[in-house]
Order: sequence, then C-alpha cells, then structure tokens
Amino acid sequence: MALSGLDIYKLLAKTNCKECGFATCLAFAMQIAKKALSIDKCPYLGAEAKAALETASLPPIRPVVIGMENNKLEVGNETVMFRHEEKFRNPCGLGFIIDDNLGDSQIKQSLEKINVLKFERVGQLLNVNLVAVKQNGDGKRFVEVVRQVAENTKLGLVLMSEDSAALKEALAISRERRPLIYGADSENLTNLAQLAKEFQVPLVARAKDLDGLSVLTQELSKQGLADLVLDTGTKKIKDKLWDLTQIRRLALKKSIRSLGYPCLVIVETEDSYAEALEAGTYILKYASIVLVRGFQNWQALSLLTLRQNIYTDPQKPLQIEPKVYKIGAVDEKSPLLVTTNFSLTYYTVLGEVEASKVPSYIMSVDTEGMSVLTAWAAEKFTPEKISDSLDKFAVKDLVAHKRLIIPGYVAVMSGDLEEQSGWQVRVGPKEAAGIPSFLKNLQ
Repeated sequence: MALSGLDIYKLLAKTNCKECGFATCLAFAMQIAKKALSIDKCPYLGAEAKAALETASLPPIRPVVIGMENNKLEVGNETVMFRHEEKFRNPCGLGFIIDDNLGDSQIKQSLEKINVLKFERVGQLLNVNLVAVKQNGDGKRFVEVVRQVAENTKLGLVLMSEDSAALKEALAISRERRPLIYGADSENLTNLAQLAKEFQVPLVARAKDLDGLSVLTQELSKQGLADLVLDTGTKKIKDKLWDLTQIRRLALKKSIRSLGYPCLVIVETEDSYAEALEAGTYILKYASIVLVRGFQNWQALSLLTLRQNIYTDPQKPLQIEPKVYKIGAVDEKSPLLVTTNFSLTYYTVLGEVEASKVPSYIMSVDTEGMSVLTAWAAEKFTPEKISDSLDKFAVKDLVAHKRLIIPGYVAVMSGDLEEQSGWQVRVGPKEAAGIPSFLKNLQ
C-alpha cells in the first residue's frame, strides 16, 4: 500500500539538513509521497528505511515490456480501478493468433492483412501490437512458422507452446524481438522458467483460479523472474470478468504482490461479431493483452477505437495545434471556417470540408481542447478569442476577402464578432454534415 507523507516522514532522519533542496524533512516526505522526487535525494536515509520506502514505491501492477524499440508494447503499471480516478496508463495490447498447422501461403496472407491494420483517428495513429504463433503440430513446424512470422512482421511476438525444446529453438530465432512465452503452469513451470531466464523474456503464468496463480507467481519470483503476465484460462465472459476485476482489486487495494501483474485473455469463438464484443469487454475491464483470431478491418478498427477512448486521459481532452489549416488547393478566394482545437470537432469538420471538394481554410482556435458549445459556455470560444486568432495567424495575408464562417450553434456571437474583428461573419450549419452543401452554395 502506498505510504502517506507522514508515513514517509517517520522513516526519515528528521535532521532538516536542507541538502535535499527542501526546508524540512516533512516537505521532502510530501514530495516523495507525490512521486515527484526520488528517495536518493536524502543523504541520511538508513538502509532499513530505504528498503521500506523502495518496497512501498513499487508499482502495484508491474510494468512488463514485450518487443523491442519502435514496436515494443508496455503493459501493466496501472494505478486505479476506474478511469475517472486518474487515468489508465498503458493501452491494452491487441494481438492475433496464427496456428502453425496453416499452410505457408495462408500464413503469409494472414500476416499481410495484419500488417496493414493501421488507422488514423482524430489525429492519432492506431496500431495492432502482437502476433501469436500457436503450436498444434510437431516442434519442427512450430519453429518454421515462428521464423516465417518473424521475417514477415515487425509486430511483437507471442510464442504459444508447451514443447520446451521447440520453444528454445524459437527463442533462439526471435530473442532480439523479446517475445512473450505462453505459458507456464504447475506442470511445466521449471522448464519454461529456465527458458525465460536464459533468454530474458517475459512469461505467462497460467492457473484456473487466483489462489493457483498466486502460488505460481511466488514460485517464479523465487526463481528470479519478475516480468510475468497472468492468465486464468478459457472461461465464460462473466467468470473471466470476475477474475480480471478481482486480480486488479487485490493488487491495487490489498497490495497482494503475487497478483500484481498484467493479465492476458484469449478469445476463443468462431463468430466474428461475438469475438469483437467479447474482446471489447476485456479491453474495458481489465485485460492488458487480448488475443483474437479474426483480423478483419472492421473488427480491428472497432477494438482500437474503443481502446483509444478508454486509454485517453479524461483530464486532458484530445486536441490539435491551434493554427490555420489548408484543405485542398486553396487560394486567396477560398472560404475561411472557424472551429475549436478539440480533435474530434476538428476532424469531423475536416472530413466534411474534404467531402465538399471546395478548397478551404480551417482556423482552429485554442479552446484548451473543448468542443464548440462547451468552449462557448466556458468562455473559451468568444469573439475576443477568435479576433485574437485572426491576428495571431495573420489570416489577412492568406485571403483577399474578410469573410469568416462560424458554427451555427454559436450564431449568437456573430454581431459581437463582426464588431471585434472587423470581418464579415457568416453563420454556418449547426451540424458538420451540412458543411458540403453550405460550401457548394456559398456565394
């Protein structure tokens, strides 16, 4: 459990030496409690106190990294049960299972489809993360498929096999990619733990219940393995949700270190719609990695969009850079539309302007990431703000006219805006869907 400032203060030397940069030890302790400073800043911290503070400062859910460099996936390190309490930190990894009993041409086609599952939404690039190779035949075929997958995708790898000899060969091929081994249970723990230590890769611990998982992770920890991922096996959705929720709760609220690891879920269903719904449920609560078999565009886009929404910081709206954007082959006669710098608002307007085929300027006003009506109500989208933006971005140098278009929902400001800016104001449609016809009929 996290220590309070007073708890930390009791462990300090209480010399008020100021060598840490603070006037008192209490002030220093408060900064440590907020995780704003390292305990190393105190030169008089005893070994016992330092050990206690280091233990208390460990994350309740250990961060685990799969993959390397630009394609690494970091999971875990979560600190809250509910997003509104702070935020969810590391987005859930989405991966796809490829069985080794498929033909080489099928595997190649599958990888080609998986590799292009990238989407841009509200200015962010959404990517899938992992490819899991599952052994169904002999060890030789498994190793061949791992080699083929490693050569044809840059995504992170999951090696799903209980054959330690085949796993060792596969790890020798892919060790630089830092794959995830799936998975150790009470029967194969010794062999797989040895492989994870030898190749320094993370390992999935599998058990049917939380007590079994706790025993397993404690044993693996004794063997020097810290980068673990948990799995309670295939279950009904309600039972799986119960496991995921209890693991999260016990790690965060009860400081049960043996369950303080990210969780993996495998979705096993042949119905693509049911698969997407089940995978989305686990992204919401509380899987760190979800593996599926379906890799159709609509499935990936829906899951990645859900993930993006859940893992954005609720205290920091998605926003774009406030400036004037050129849409199409603009010239000095092109219309000028005004909107806020809330990403969803801007990209909605952008899509409709592009659909109109009318080259236009869009001026994004800094509203601290608020939408049009919210920013207007909060006095962040005002005639003064818009006038200042016109001057700041030197819009008069871009167009020969002095006409601007504002959203229909804030038509009430048009008179004041004309007085403040000296520009002629036209009220646009309330809904973005009306922009194409509005621009085409603009005189």
